[in-house]
Amino acid sequence: MKSGKKQLQKLPKKRVPFKRQLPFYIMMAPGLILIAVLFYLPLPGLVIAFKNFNPVDGIWGSPWMDPLLKNFEFFFKSDTAIRVTVNTILYNVLEIVLVTAGAVALAIALNEVRGKVSSTIYKGAILLPYFLSWIVAQYILFSLLSVDKGIVNNALGIDVQWYSEPIYWRVIMPLAYMWKNIGYYSVLYMAAIAGINTDYYEAAQLDGATKWQQIRHITLPLIRPTVLVLSLLWVGKLFNGGLGDWYGFFNLPNNSGALYAATDVIDTYVYRALSTIGDYGMSAAVGLYRRSLDLSL
Repeated sequence: MKSGKKQLQKLPKKRVPFKRQLPFYIMMAPGLILIAVLFYLPLPGLVIAFKNFNPVDGIWGSPWMDPLLKNFEFFFKSDTAIRVTVNTILYNVLEIVLVTAGAVALAIALNEVRGKVSSTIYKGAILLPYFLSWIVAQYILFSLLSVDKGIVNNALGIDVQWYSEPIYWRVIMPLAYMWKNIGYYSVLYMAAIAGINTDYYEAAQLDGATKWQQIRHITLPLIRPTVLVLSLLWVGKLFNGGLGDWYGFFNLPNNSGALYAATDVIDTYVYRALSTIGDYGMSAAVGLYRRSLDLSL
């Protein structure tokens, strides 16, 4: 036995020729180059967070801050740091829960639609918002909530200052993101449901199981791996403003200063600090803070 093991250990390992793998390396190259350019090439620019940056002198010619962490002081010594961090986490957690639950429920409901024409119409209708830009969504929302010409105020006969009261946007923002993304994720869950063997449902029907019992004991357990994988991928982007789609938080409230308490997230604060104040160092410092939170996950 020992001699047999020694002989097996001495056998050379089969190596796949490089030429056979070359097409796969070529297919992989564009993605790797894109990742390198977008995520790794800009990394040296993080030193701006510790410098008194001057575009004329450039990144390396600009002097270091004294003290070194001065760019972080303005952000962390104010209430803004707590506000934007809490808003970012709150809205992303709400979106994970609401969109996941709504997409699963919608996928199960659409799976019960038997007519091909009806099913196609419903799928197209729920998927359409995902392809709309946030500019279009902003105009739709403004037409609904405008104070003088808004559909909501005129239909209900009320006079609510929607763009001046932050409390309403604690509900509006999660609902807007749910409306825009629920169709896309429901398609993913429908694909998972379509992969379930129909024999399970036929056996359940023979045993007298109701539709709700079939959903509870067959559909939900079998799509659980898909739900877990998508949720984990979502958690990895927890500190992105709106799951990486921060532009919605900037656009939907029309960048109203009165709503910052409810709509300001880390990414919108960075953008506003750079575009309005023009402070490159502070913007880079806050951006580095968000990236460090991402890495902590």
